[in-house]
Amino acid sequence: MPALKLSHITAGAVAILVGYTSSVAIIFQAIDALGASQAQANSWLLALGLGMGVTSLILSLWFRMPVLTAWSTPGAALLALGGGATTLPEATGAFLFCAVLLTLTGITGWFERLARLIPDTLANALLAGILFRFGLEAFSALEEDIWLVAVMGAAFLIGRLHTPRYTIPLVLLAGIAWASATGSFGDIAQLNLNLATPEAVMPEFTLSALIGLGLPLYIVTMCSQNIPGVVTLRSAGYVPPVSAALTVTGLASLILAPFGGYAFNLAAITAAICAGPEADETPETRYLAVVAAGVIYCLVGLGGAAVISLFLIAPHALVATVAGLALLSTIGNGLSHALKPTAGREAALLCFMGTVSGISFLGIGAPFWALLIGLVAHVALNRPTLSRKPV
Repeated sequence: MPALKLSHITAGAVAILVGYTSSVAIIFQAIDALGASQAQANSWLLALGLGMGVTSLILSLWFRMPVLTAWSTPGAALLALGGGATTLPEATGAFLFCAVLLTLTGITGWFERLARLIPDTLANALLAGILFRFGLEAFSALEEDIWLVAVMGAAFLIGRLHTPRYTIPLVLLAGIAWASATGSFGDIAQLNLNLATPEAVMPEFTLSALIGLGLPLYIVTMCSQNIPGVVTLRSAGYVPPVSAALTVTGLASLILAPFGGYAFNLAAITAAICAGPEADETPETRYLAVVAAGVIYCLVGLGGAAVISLFLIAPHALVATVAGLALLSTIGNGLSHALKPTAGREAALLCFMGTVSGISFLGIGAPFWALLIGLVAHVALNRPTLSRKPV
């Protein structure tokens, strides 16, 4: 195996930092909505961390490409709203039902065949739209802590000029140093030092929970998570192992659902950090960034609430700026490839703007609807013109 570089470790660490700080609060809301005890909440953190870590390690080492996995963030939002389950055992039954559907989707291979039909221009436009708001948040963070963002911005420019490969590590170190010096980190006393232990919940299968929670959980995970995940890898120049990834994440969900691993899927935003040039100039060895992320995932899961609370005391401006600057080149490349061909430019723009808009219908987020709009426009604008025969 090639040597692990500092850029791999940093990219993996930044991906985990962004993933947890951007959505761990939704996980806490979901746990609370289902009435889980503190021990069960710690078990969720353990199951989710180990599930993401092990599946990321398996897929990245197996296929030698940066296949990063994540928990289903829209699925967590669905759980936080109560879904169709009233008790944790009923929800666990719905998790298992969703896991079976995810696994069957991977085994049958129909989703991989469908993903191949997406034009590259739309794939790149969708990715750029998904990541665009993270780029904007780096500027919004100026209102929160202008000096922190200014220091990190200066570090970014210095890094790009003198050490392009280590630009993001330099930005992260500069941000941590400034935040520590100015006392921007939260109260260290809030750290929870308890380690997580697994605690299984016996599932209960009710029709209302399976239809009201299990089926919607499957749909939002596929539409709002796995489709962008496939697009991210394609836009980075890889041929994603879609069926294998869905099978592995589905089986992980099936095994870990009783412990709180409600649904795993391909990552998109965090995967872009590991699959981009900031992780490694050589695309063939960028998978090592996911290997680093997988190990960190496992450590975070084992650390339980202690590590999660550490993520939560980090200044939001620091996380937002690191994410925005780390994704800058990926956003630029996505827009460049989406708009370069004149033929598909309008459809790509519609897809991009639809994604940025944040529209949501039927509990399904903007990426799915924007892709659908882009596909309709692509087919309509690129159909062959029939020559009319003379009368």
